[in-house]
Amino acid sequence: MSTSVQVEPVMEIRYGGVGRCKCSFWFAVAHDILGVFIMMVGVFGGLVIHDLFIYAGAIIIFLSLIWWVFWYSGNIDVPPEELEDDVGLIKLKNRGLSRAVRRVSDRLSSRIRNSFRKNGNSRPSNPGTEESLSTIYDTTFACSSKELVRETLSI
Repeated sequence: MSTSVQVEPVMEIRYGGVGRCKCSFWFAVAHDILGVFIMMVGVFGGLVIHDLFIYAGAIIIFLSLIWWVFWYSGNIDVPPEELEDDVGLIKLKNRGLSRAVRRVSDRLSSRIRNSFRKNGNSRPSNPGTEESLSTIYDTTFACSSKELVRETLSI
């Protein structure tokens, strides 16, 4: 009862010029131009508040990096073969090996999980009950014998 998935080849579209995300590209260029213009007004304008213009221009140029990242990440091309797992399609060439590895992993994790449950390392279901803590320590300082003493502490 296996399902076969037919993947049709997709023709790759070539985008000329600035790529797919033209809006992000032009926003980034506009921020860069505006930032440089404001910074140059602060440097060469001879104004009393030239510091404000210099810092504002630098901040605008820095914020243009956001648009450059959007443009770059929007133009990353991923082949359809690598997208098969992302859209829920089964890779036919690795199906048997992947299934075997998944089974081994599930069995191992369920054994580890069940071993903790059988040993009683899980938390008690009734929070009102008393639990005893026991500690083992060497009492060489308290007495002259070299025996290990076990004491219980009720909380």
